[in-house]
Amino acid sequence: MQLAKWIIALGLLPVAGAPMLALAAALMSARPALAAGTELAGTYRLISSSTRHLDTGEDVPDENAKGSIMYGADGRMLVLITYGDRPKAESSAKLTDHQRAQLFRTMLAYGGSYEFDGKTVTHHVDICSDEIRCGTTFVRDVTVDGDRVIYTTRPQASPIDGKMIVITLIWQKL
Repeated sequence: MQLAKWIIALGLLPVAGAPMLALAAALMSARPALAAGTELAGTYRLISSSTRHLDTGEDVPDENAKGSIMYGADGRMLVLITYGDRPKAESSAKLTDHQRAQLFRTMLAYGGSYEFDGKTVTHHVDICSDEIRCGTTFVRDVTVDGDRVIYTTRPQASPIDGKMIVITLIWQKL
């Protein structure tokens, strides 16, 4: 709406008229696709994670899941999630190879660009902790409930046993 304000402030409204004002308003409201995600912009803390096994219908809560996800108004995002009982050594220098492997197996981290249309968020991954996810796209169904965002993954193969699962993550805006 800045252009419309300038037209009025400079006294150009009588010259430009209402059609120019309408055009200015239309141009200013046209935004790139990523800007639609700005309503997600912010930092969120993971407050709940559960996995539904499609073959049995069993819903298993991930009791020790922790995480943060950040969405920028510029269309970029980063996420870090840790799961399960994670080993803790006295210091990084004293971690064993087994502990390092366990720490790696119980985390997920990636970043990239995102798009949000009000019902789904799409993550276009360009940096990740395991190189497997780099270059991939994740689509999550989204429900916004006040300061909470609920993600439901599309059915996917479990990295543990290959069986089909759906993961639900509940994030709370900080």
